[in-house]
Amino acid sequence: MAIDYKRELEIAAKSMILVHEPDTLIRMIVRLMVQKVKVIHAGILLHDEQRNSYILRVSRGPTGTKVPSEFARMDYNNPLIRFFKERIDKELLGDGYVTLREAKHFLRKTTISAEEKDIVKAVLHQMEILDATVCIPSYFQNELLGVLFMGKKKNGRELQRKELDFLVALAHDVAMAIRNARLFKQLQTELYKRKQLFINTTIALAAAIEAKDHYTLGHTQRVTDLSLKIGKRLIKLQEERLSENFLEQLHMAALLHDVGKIGIPESILNKEGPLTNEEKKRMQLHPVIGANILQPIKELEEAILGVKYHHERYDGKGYPEGLNNGKIPLIAAIIAVADTFDAMTTDRQYRAAISKKEAIQEIQRVSGQQLHPQIVSIFLQLSKEGKV
Repeated sequence: MAIDYKRELEIAAKSMILVHEPDTLIRMIVRLMVQKVKVIHAGILLHDEQRNSYILRVSRGPTGTKVPSEFARMDYNNPLIRFFKERIDKELLGDGYVTLREAKHFLRKTTISAEEKDIVKAVLHQMEILDATVCIPSYFQNELLGVLFMGKKKNGRELQRKELDFLVALAHDVAMAIRNARLFKQLQTELYKRKQLFINTTIALAAAIEAKDHYTLGHTQRVTDLSLKIGKRLIKLQEERLSENFLEQLHMAALLHDVGKIGIPESILNKEGPLTNEEKKRMQLHPVIGANILQPIKELEEAILGVKYHHERYDGKGYPEGLNNGKIPLIAAIIAVADTFDAMTTDRQYRAAISKKEAIQEIQRVSGQQLHPQIVSIFLQLSKEGKV
């Protein structure tokens, strides 16, 4: 049955657009060439900017045939690379590829110069090393991104014109797909670096907050760890429809839940005795101060809800806005449970810590009053499993 190469090309192009991992894309392309054109082996020499050379990324056929490793890298001065990179002979490259047969025929011409013969001989030598019957350059604009090459057909026949046209068109699509995959990879790397920098800055900011409040050393990390355990379990239970990056936002919110304490005087934060009513009102401003500090950072839109509302109560008696039950964001409700548990189990300036068992019992008691019952339920599950 004859292959509809136009249709195969359309399918390949659509598939390649969806692949954002360069190595996966390259393997897919080579497999496509082997399967559709039915050659013994195929491969790609791909430009590596960092190494200033073209690297043999894949060269295999159905039996895993590979080109020897000493030929796995070609620098810019390699005759085959120079030939395509500089487009040295437009006559031989007229159809967008070079076949072993045409190159040999080209050498028999009496009209070509000795220099042209030397160039083509060098190209032929490289093709013989690769055991290639055809080499097809893959350009993006004027940049040579790679060279596709194929061995002999399994049936021993010459490649037909429609097969070669298919491979030339494929090479064009390959250039676009590889370029897009590389750009996507670079973007992912840059985003990862930015995210890591942001997380490290957040951790440093959280440490600065704790340094200001002598009684909460390690509090932020403990609240963050417990919040993430609750968040992961909530996702696993699939009881709520959560945002795609909910866990990431919860992580940021937990790390920064007390960031507003930067705006509270140390005389209040570190006061040995009980706070006056005026001091309590001042302290209760820290969630709003924190939300205002973070408000310009658009990436933290959901996390800011956790910072602002983690002192709200399920019965509506919390602060800063007196939200109740369903109006309290889950991200804030999670931090509220973790924050309450840690506050009870660590010494504070106004009281001594209670035992973990007592704290768990107290959290169970205030479920549905102070704390969100769904989150308390998950907290109790974790405590029974020894994960609190």
